[in-house]
Amino acid sequence: MAGAPSQCVFCQKASNPTPATLLHSDDKVIAFQDIRPAAFSVCVRPPAFGEFSADLPLCNPRNAAFWHYLVIPVQHIPTVNDLRRGEEDYALVSHMLGVGRTLLQRDAPQAKHRFGFHQPPFNSVDHLHLHCFGLPFTPKWKFVKYLSLGPLGFIEAEKLLEKIKPS
Repeated sequence: MAGAPSQCVFCQKASNPTPATLLHSDDKVIAFQDIRPAAFSVCVRPPAFGEFSADLPLCNPRNAAFWHYLVIPVQHIPTVNDLRRGEEDYALVSHMLGVGRTLLQRDAPQAKHRFGFHQPPFNSVDHLHLHCFGLPFTPKWKFVKYLSLGPLGFIEAEKLLEKIKPS
């Protein structure tokens, strides 16, 4: 990862992944659960059980399923501001979104999904990362961190793709 800061936590994770914590890995991106999830469900519905029932023993906070994943490029890209209109960046972000959608369809098919990126100065890590949520946000106040605030704050993945779509 030429040019990547040695202290970048996501570069370290991408170059030295722990297979047990990875949800997805390929030559372009890796995906893993956010360490501070903003969205989770306390009622887990394994596919084998069919329809959800509040009577299931799985419906308690000890068995919460967290649906807040991050998809990051293996190559160091600091922020959305470093992406350019063109085929290469468009293909990368499209791939990131595809991986996120696949993971949430598998793990949280009944939940509404949301995908997006923090924009500077509100990004916490200077390594591009796609947030993938199975809603709702829990606790509910955490949604504030993911508000779309125009050129600042959070940008939906589809909106970013529109901005960088090749001409």
